[in-house]
Amino acid sequence: MKATLLDVTRLLDRRLQRRLPTGIDRVSLEYVRHFGPRSTALVHLAGQWIELSANDSARLFGGLLSEPADSRRFNALIVWLVARALPRSTCVRLSSSRFLLNTGHAGLEQARYAHFLHRSPLRPVFFVHDLIPLSYPEYCRPGESTRHRIRMQTVLSTGHAVILNSQATLDAMRHYAAEHHQPMPPAVVAPLAPPQWPRADSHPPLRPPYFVMLGTIEPRKNHWLILHVWRQLIERMGAAAPRLLVVGQHGWECENVVDMLERCEVLRGFVFERPGCSDAELATCLQHAQALLFPSFAEGYGMPLVEALALGLPVIASDLPAFREIGATVPEYVDPLDGRRWADLIVDYASPESPCRRAQLQRLESFVAPTWPAHFAQVEALLERLDNLRGQYTN
Repeated sequence: MKATLLDVTRLLDRRLQRRLPTGIDRVSLEYVRHFGPRSTALVHLAGQWIELSANDSARLFGGLLSEPADSRRFNALIVWLVARALPRSTCVRLSSSRFLLNTGHAGLEQARYAHFLHRSPLRPVFFVHDLIPLSYPEYCRPGESTRHRIRMQTVLSTGHAVILNSQATLDAMRHYAAEHHQPMPPAVVAPLAPPQWPRADSHPPLRPPYFVMLGTIEPRKNHWLILHVWRQLIERMGAAAPRLLVVGQHGWECENVVDMLERCEVLRGFVFERPGCSDAELATCLQHAQALLFPSFAEGYGMPLVEALALGLPVIASDLPAFREIGATVPEYVDPLDGRRWADLIVDYASPESPCRRAQLQRLESFVAPTWPAHFAQVEALLERLDNLRGQYTN
């Protein structure tokens, strides 16, 4: 197995900030799990590219994957390992022709990142999660579209290959490359797998029936619509209205949603918020719910949809290409602006005799979730093709 360089800058930065892992972070951790035994860790910091030794990389990877009980001690270890590697991390150590895997978009918006790669024999392979900041800048932080445009330029100008989570993301990437008259690197679509869930608790976290929304609270996720639907349901049904569990960290420009969650008296006792859950807690929340609600305006993939379907939980989701690619005909698909249809389906699915829910449970029997071994088989095949092409050019 060939040696690889793993860019873990984003993972370390979020760990040092004590941030909970996002979907992107979970993907990056799976790459650490798969490639870690034959890789060393790369961190770029203040313009420096720092490669850890094989032994220090193994310690770092092990800590990232094991969720250390003493986070402060592990964070101190991160700082010490990176500081110890800094004097030894010279251009000589980064000069060999190896694959560099960047799975978290980290640093791609910095001009010096591309500049370094242009002068280096490293062969970058990038994981592109989505192009939403370019397609829907109104749903992102101010300036994010500019940063993401630079990231995609870095991918196209320096990347030896690209890994994407869905055909929808690949189509968006190809459209962007054609629009900017740049060649598209070799690419593979490798769907993302759900986690290995721990055993769920037999006791539901809320009095049934209840529904779950899962994901960072931000405008693109469309919590605003669902909360207004819930207010109307409560006003119409009174105590018989179902419950809603909102699981996710607060993101950006979500003040209106947070205001409703914290200050709307009508929702009190019916809508509950959890900023974060352990995997065991999340499995319990999903296992006992009536359905996952996923009303996003745009997604590159949609991991909560895969997680729910893999657990046998019905899904009511926006009618998006990425969702249909993953879920096929299993979920209920709804326009993300059709509040009346969302309300009707929620009322139907809340009933113990729901015909729509029963029909989806039958469709769910045919659902086959993606797996990480299948994902990495495609990635390994891509890297092997790159090696073979390089061998043809050098012979």
